[in-house]
Amino acid sequence: MGFRSPLGRAIGSGSARSGFEHWWGQRLSAAGLGLLGLWFVISIAGIGAADHATVAAWIGSMPHAILLILLVMTLLYHSNLGVNVVLEDYVHDGRALVLALGLVRFAHVAMAVAGIYSIVSLSLGARA
Repeated sequence: MGFRSPLGRAIGSGSARSGFEHWWGQRLSAAGLGLLGLWFVISIAGIGAADHATVAAWIGSMPHAILLILLVMTLLYHSNLGVNVVLEDYVHDGRALVLALGLVRFAHVAMAVAGIYSIVSLSLGARA
């Protein structure tokens, strides 16, 4: 038992502001997902039961392609933040945590690249 005051024991334990960027990123990405998700649901409902050529033409229009890319990027960014929080809360081994965080980041980047590539290729293919 030491003779240090509670303030003395707390000094140097880390900043209370260390999670602000993460918290703010989750809130902004959630707001973006709300708006982009609403646009997506309304747009898909407007297409109805369409064939591949109709959907490819829909993706081929520049505003839809840009909004779809933003949706994919925002969705995967928000997902990455959420999975990181779960891993940081429940994985207590330091090496396992670093490995898991790295694998999760790699998986999210790979999904983003695949999604954006798919949108761009469908968009360019619809114009050809």
